[in-house]
Amino acid sequence: MSRHRDRNSKGTAYRGSRRSCSSPPAPQGYGAVFRVREFRAVFAAHLLSLLGVVVAEIALTVLVYELTKSPLLSALTFALGMLPYLIGGTLFAGVADRYPARRVLVVCDLICAACVAVMIVPGTPVAALLALRILIAAIAPVFTGTRMAALTDILGEGDLYVLGRSILRIVSQSAQLAGFGVGGVLLTVVSPRGAITLTLGTFLASALLLRFGTKARPARAHGGAALMRESLSGARKVFADRRIRAQVLLFWVPTMFVVAPEALAAPYAEHIGAGPAALGLLMCAMPVGHIAAEVWVGARLSPRTRSRIVLPVAGASLLPFLAYAAEPGLGLSVLLLVLAGAGGAYVLGLDQWFVATVPEELRGRAMTLMTAGLMTVQGAGMALAGLAAEFWPVHQVVTGAGVIGTLLSLLLVREAHRAGARPVEQGAPAEQTDPAEQPAPARQTELRDGTGRDVTAR
Repeated sequence: MSRHRDRNSKGTAYRGSRRSCSSPPAPQGYGAVFRVREFRAVFAAHLLSLLGVVVAEIALTVLVYELTKSPLLSALTFALGMLPYLIGGTLFAGVADRYPARRVLVVCDLICAACVAVMIVPGTPVAALLALRILIAAIAPVFTGTRMAALTDILGEGDLYVLGRSILRIVSQSAQLAGFGVGGVLLTVVSPRGAITLTLGTFLASALLLRFGTKARPARAHGGAALMRESLSGARKVFADRRIRAQVLLFWVPTMFVVAPEALAAPYAEHIGAGPAALGLLMCAMPVGHIAAEVWVGARLSPRTRSRIVLPVAGASLLPFLAYAAEPGLGLSVLLLVLAGAGGAYVLGLDQWFVATVPEELRGRAMTLMTAGLMTVQGAGMALAGLAAEFWPVHQVVTGAGVIGTLLSLLLVREAHRAGARPVEQGAPAEQTDPAEQPAPARQTELRDGTGRDVTAR
């Protein structure tokens, strides 16, 4: 979580980057990541806070319903976990680079703990509960982006970073599956406010782990501009660079469409005449496929191979949805969702590209913006899928998501290829591209002047 410049990028050198070695690194495996003491603290803090947040989401939704008897307000409580991400990630992204990472992470945890402490006070009005929910959600992208950037200090910018990010993603997927089950069971023995109290403990425990389990390191950048101006400036710099823009969109575009069958799992289960147990299978299939594929790709493939499969897998990851045109039954639906989930493993190679391309002084803001966008496009994708299902049968909506998503992904793959979004490994022949398609020197100079560094590497 701190800013240790431990170079673990042995063997992979990208054109224009500060790393230079000759031969590609072999896979180091997930075990190597856990041998880094600071990462163990980050991992434990992530696991605790994530379980607490998932349980709190369920408990707070139930609490608001008990207080209001309003399905709309209850659903809104859950939705508010996604909606403020874009605001927090855009307006406050500058925090991730302006202040030391450990301080940002600990303060974020303490603010969230304070919000939860107010939530559990009897008599707290519903409006205050919703406002506190919004505040926690607005802080989340700043925390996540800062932690992502800080991992490059703890694990270096090479394969250990990619595997560390993979572990945190796997934990996130697994904790959501387990957390909803744990939360449901917990609410049978304690009140909603009692369940929310557990989240207070997890936020405080996370703050302690990060404070005493990670090293203090200086801020990445010292901006003199106002925070919001600096945050918006960072967003402009991210999208002004053609390569970074293509990489960010590779994270966002497939994600926006892949959520369609999850958002429509309940009506589709009813459509095929399946029961509640089948709904659980449909909801779990995609995360299970993603976790299994990410573990295999992280453990078995080399960094070079992970990099090479990014574009083809990103372009094909939504193709399983096309089979929904035949209105598949439960068994085939589960298989299709597992395959679609497995397609998400291309992000390991994309993480590799992203950290190799974004300049260090921009890294915290870029990762905060990317995280905020991920949550936002997921929420938008779910909403659009639900809206479409008001007019067309569910299986046609999922098929349409597959068609439109695949077409957009293929266009984006072409743009990423033409923009040179994949950093070129040293010793490999550079791809021939039209000079007019190369990033403009004037833009590179603008980025360099704004951050004090040459950023052509990304």
